[in-house]
Amino acid sequence: MQVVYKIWLDLNGIAFGEGPYRLLKGVEMTGSLFQAATAMEMTYKKALHLISGCERTLGFALIHRKIGGPHGGGSQATRRAVKLMVKYEQLRAQAEETLAEAYRKHFGEPAEVLHKVTIRTRKPVK
Repeated sequence: MQVVYKIWLDLNGIAFGEGPYRLLKGVEMTGSLFQAATAMEMTYKKALHLISGCERTLGFALIHRKIGGPHGGGSQATRRAVKLMVKYEQLRAQAEETLAEAYRKHFGEPAEVLHKVTIRTRKPVK
């Protein structure tokens, strides 16, 4: 049996969840919002809109953007974004432990606990 959950932070609207988290992790790995979005099969425009929306809701920047130039542009997660990602990871880990324990208590057997990931990406090309 599996227990599936979804978790996000809400501040009068979704402030942070799995989509922004994965984009920021991708930015950390690649140094580029464009590359992070591409890896998630998301358009750059959608990724930028998602991150910008979170920044507006949270009230602080999640990425520093560097516009083109001779060596190209790039992005990096801000210090506050990195702290937010760590806290989000810790929250998810604790939620998984709590859910597994609750399932075991009520059903008498272990269960796999999965974090549901629903990220809307590009529409399929027909």
